[in-house]
Amino acid sequence: MAEWRRLTAEGNLDGLLSLLADDVVFLTPGNPPISKEDFAKGFREVSAKARIEAIQDVKEIRASGDIATAWSHLTVVLTPKEGGKTSEASGYVLTVFHRSPSGRWLLARDANLVAGAGNPDRV
Repeated sequence: MAEWRRLTAEGNLDGLLSLLADDVVFLTPGNPPISKEDFAKGFREVSAKARIEAIQDVKEIRASGDIATAWSHLTVVLTPKEGGKTSEASGYVLTVFHRSPSGRWLLARDANLVAGAGNPDRV
């Protein structure tokens, strides 16, 4: 989870995509499910306009076999690259990971209740 925050701050989309299962699904309020391709498109749009900072307070991580869950409180701060007002949104996130055949944990499902999540027009 720390790697995700670091890669987000760096704007490293390829690094982020390497942490996602191919069939990942992001669920955000008021939006249809977001696929890996949709995530990449949205990240490109937002990171072109703003610096993204994620502040995460992990409340719990549980693992059983090849599945792990985590829930946390997440604050996302967007700072426009061209100047302007910084926006901040926060809320709770429930994430499901699965262990790949290589042993690496990949993000498989993410229910993100951060207000405005999944909306690249927030910037």
